[in-house]
Formats: sequence, structure tokens, C-alpha cells
Amino acid sequence: METECIETAYVEQLEPEVTTALLPRWITLLLATACGMIVASLYYVQPLIGPISGALGLPPQSAGLIVTMTQVGYGVSLILVVPLADIVENRRLIVMALIASTFALFVAGISQHAPIFMLAMFFIGLSAVAAQIVMPYASHLVAPAARGHALGKVVSGLMLGIMLSRPAASFLTHLGSWRTVFYLAAIGMAVLAGVLILLLPARRPEPGLTYGALLRSMLRLFIQTPLLRRRAFYHACLFGAFSLFWTTVPLLLAGPEFGLSQAGIAWFALAGVAGAIAAPIAGKFADKGLSRLLTGFAILLVALSFLMTYGKGDFSTRLAMFVVAAIVLDFGVSMNFVVGQRAIFALAPEYRGRLNGIYIAIFFMGGATGSAVGAWTFTKSGWLFTSWIGFALPVLALLYYFTEHRVLIRPQVSDSTSRKQ
Repeated sequence: METECIETAYVEQLEPEVTTALLPRWITLLLATACGMIVASLYYVQPLIGPISGALGLPPQSAGLIVTMTQVGYGVSLILVVPLADIVENRRLIVMALIASTFALFVAGISQHAPIFMLAMFFIGLSAVAAQIVMPYASHLVAPAARGHALGKVVSGLMLGIMLSRPAASFLTHLGSWRTVFYLAAIGMAVLAGVLILLLPARRPEPGLTYGALLRSMLRLFIQTPLLRRRAFYHACLFGAFSLFWTTVPLLLAGPEFGLSQAGIAWFALAGVAGAIAAPIAGKFADKGLSRLLTGFAILLVALSFLMTYGKGDFSTRLAMFVVAAIVLDFGVSMNFVVGQRAIFALAPEYRGRLNGIYIAIFFMGGATGSAVGAWTFTKSGWLFTSWIGFALPVLALLYYFTEHRVLIRPQVSDSTSRKQ
């Protein structure tokens, strides 16, 4: 069994940087809003795969690839772009990604053919990684003792972006068309880029590695940081279940059992917004040393959410059970995300961009797999079989969680890797 630092209080005492005890409220709000707007571009497409695949001539069993392409692009960018936050001025890097996102969203809106649309989806995912540059950027601005609280607030914005993006996309499609969603999103990204370049403070990393050495160091960081591997595995399972649920449930709700319109699906998706309150709560309790307890609770919530969809009853009862399941699912995923990110950000500030990139790349591959598998199994076998796959993922995380033990040591990443740098 691996030796690892589950609680990070000792690590945080070793950190050489201490900035402000608390982020100014306006910066927190700006960063949370930016994260929400950026990450929303990944999720607008989830409730729209039916109308989009129909308009572009994609077969139903391939519809899940629309979501998968954004997540693959996101995963690639997490490995190739997010580490640049350790060597490139952060504000400039964020704004450049937003400009790229503006163009990709516009191309998606005007696409008439599936290959061009899929390529646009890939680049939307590639550029949406700006949200994961904002996260370590925010952690650099606040002292370690308040980091969980600050990250919880920023993650609340990110989770609200994820959860509001689906109903917003459905409502806009109901009022206009799915293309309207991408046009408005492109305008939003352009405006956000202008606001951030004017208002965000610059953050210049210390000079050090070249880009090639930076990428090579990521494998070493992965190998030498057992806490990173563990947290990434937990969230890959939970995010895989999350993506499976939100890719397939809109198809289920639009089908013969429920027969909801895009507006109805939008109201359903809006219920998941309640899960965003988990982020600041989790951050506060993680600052008090309860990360391990919160992790187990979050995993159990995600597993429970799928069990809640198996009940019998009339239309209203069944729909209500799915609404509650969506809230519980989003609550658990949001909670685990904050706890995991706080833990890896405490390891070593000079590696924060790379650690975050590895962490999120791994769990986004879990999400991409969940989307693709979910759409395929739902088309072939319906919700019952698909939901059992969703239930199995947090159970797998829970089995690994039971191997966790608490040993408070200085992680290898803080010394051996720094000597090589």
C-alpha cells in the first residue's frame, strides 16, 4: 500500500509563498464568473446532441462523440497548455485561450457538416482549459490557511457554469436554434477576454524550466506523487459517472417515457444547480482537516444518486426522483473536486500548474469515456443498463478509498523534483 499525504497541513507549512489571507471579494467574484463562463462552453452541447446530430446527419449511436470531442480536446490541453502556467505570465495565457475559444465557438455555430463541427468541438475543449489556469492562479493569490475557502468560492462559479450551461443551452435552442447558443457563447468569451486583460493583476512565475523540460517533468511528478494519482483516480470515476448521467438523461427525458421538450429538459437541468453549494462548504471543512471524511461522503453520494433513479411510480414521481438524483450527483462531484484540488495545490506552489494539469487531464479522460460509453449503451440497452455502469464507477472509487491510510509526510515532489529543476 502506498505511503502518501492525505492531510496536507504539514505540507502547507513548508510553502514559501504567503500572499493575502483572503482574496478581495471583487477578484473572487471575477474569477468565479470567469471560470463559470469558460467551462460552460464544454457543456452547452450536452442537452443538444439530439438536435445537433440530426441537423448534421450523425447516427444516434455516434451522438455521444460530440461531447467526447470537447473532453478529448480539454484533456490534451491540460497536458500541453496548463503546465505553461508555471512559466508564462498567467493573465496573458488566460486571455489568449479565451480568444481561441471565441473563434472555435463561432465556427461551431456556422458549421454545416459533422467533421467541421467535431473539429470545432475539439478546439472548444482545447481552449476551455483557461478555467484550469484560473484555478492555480487564484491559489497563488491567497494564503494556505484560507486556500480551501477561496478555492471553494471559485469552484462554485465553475460548477454553476457547468450546471447553468445545460438549461441555458436548452432554453436558447427552444427560443431560436442550437446555433444561437454558440453565437452568444462566442460573444461572451470575447467580452470576458477584454474584462480580464483590464482587471486581473499580472502573475509572473519565477524563471526556470524550458517548455520541453516542463513537459518531461510531468511524468516524474505523476510517478513521485501518490496523492496526485489517488485524487485523480477518485475524480476520474466520479466525473465519468457525472458525464454519463448528463449525456444520457437528456436523451431519456426526450424519449417516449417522459416526452419532454427542450424547455422541459432545461428546467430539469436547472435543478442540478443546487449542487454548486457543496463547493464552498467542502472548502471550509477541508481547511479544518476533514478531507478524508469528505471524500468518502462525496463518493457515496454519487453512488446513491444512481440508485435513486431505479424507483417505480407515475410520471411525476419518476421525474421527481431524477431531479433529486441530479442534485445529489452534482453535490457529490462538486465536493470531491474541491477537496481533491485543494490537496494537490498544497503540495508545492512551483508545480501547481503541472499538478493541476495532470489531475484534471486524468479525470477528464474518465469523463470522455463516460460520455461515449453512456450514449452507446443507452442507444443499445436503455437507461437501466447505462445507469448500472454509472453506479459501478463510484463503487470502484469507494473500493480504492478503503485502501487509503493517513501518514503525514513531506511528499517527494517537494524535494527530489525540485533538485532536478
